[in-house]
Amino acid sequence: MKVIRISLAVLGLLLSLSNPINAAEELNTVCPISGKPVDPKITTVYEGKTYAFAMEACKTKWISARDASLYHKLGGKAAIDAAVESFYVKVLADDRIKHFFDDINMTAQRRKQKAFLSAAFGGPQPWTGKDMRKAHENLPGLNETHFNAVAENLQKTLEELKVPKDLIDQVMAIAASTKDDVLNRKPAGK
Repeated sequence: MKVIRISLAVLGLLLSLSNPINAAEELNTVCPISGKPVDPKITTVYEGKTYAFAMEACKTKWISARDASLYHKLGGKAAIDAAVESFYVKVLADDRIKHFFDDINMTAQRRKQKAFLSAAFGGPQPWTGKDMRKAHENLPGLNETHFNAVAENLQKTLEELKVPKDLIDQVMAIAASTKDDVLNRKPAGK
């Protein structure tokens, strides 16, 4: 009998691992729209992840926000992943800025950049990392020339990936909005 129970336990574990909602990826418990507890029957799947909501209206609002987001218009996770990979090839070859990455774990850097850009462009996951000031505060000599080099590499990447100009303009506007924080200077007019 013990062998059967152990086998059933192992089978249960294997089934839970193959289930789209498993122990490693449980449903969110708080609605991302209302902040209320979720109803596990009200869900949607986006990019392979299941999201739960408190009410149908919350689900509808969330789906609408995803569809209207720059993140979605750019092509979602796959597009952000491709852009970040191509972007860092350029950055690491750029003599103006590559030295800032000499002692950086680039696997972790790419992962953080993907998460940051996804959130900045309206992706489904909020940014939980450092703010731009903290992330760049200990970079000696970082200045506007460096910021512009990064922006130039970002724009070239998007152009090479044949992103429509209106979307590139939106991305570049978001990037420009981070300049004061990245360079740790007071925003204009404050």
